[in-house]
Amino acid sequence: MSEKVFASAKDLKVGKYVLIEDFPCRVVSMDKSKPGKHGAAKLRIVAVDIFTGQKKNLLTTTGSDVEVPIIERKNAQVLSISGDSAQIMDPQTYETVDIAVPPELVGQVNAGDEVEIMEAMGKRVILRKR
Repeated sequence: MSEKVFASAKDLKVGKYVLIEDFPCRVVSMDKSKPGKHGAAKLRIVAVDIFTGQKKNLLTTTGSDVEVPIIERKNAQVLSISGDSAQIMDPQTYETVDIAVPPELVGQVNAGDEVEIMEAMGKRVILRKR
């Protein structure tokens, strides 16, 4: 299964996801300029990396294709907590992985809890406690 697909830049909207420099990002704002004398309309996209929170910029023409990551949201069960790391298990496949607990959820997530995770480009992040 491919980790990314292509979509037209003009079809992007705020809240959708796009790959910028091979990082999956959520679009925060978009600014479209009018076509000039010698070229097509430009699209300035500001997005936030879903794993690190870093702001990224993408400047492209409205007619060009952009890469869009395939993102899966799943529920998982927390097996154990060790500091700011958690061992979680996928209830469908019984696969267990270690994952970092986001700073805002440290102390709130305990063993036995169910959490919602997001997976993209081979990385996982805990979104919230269920």
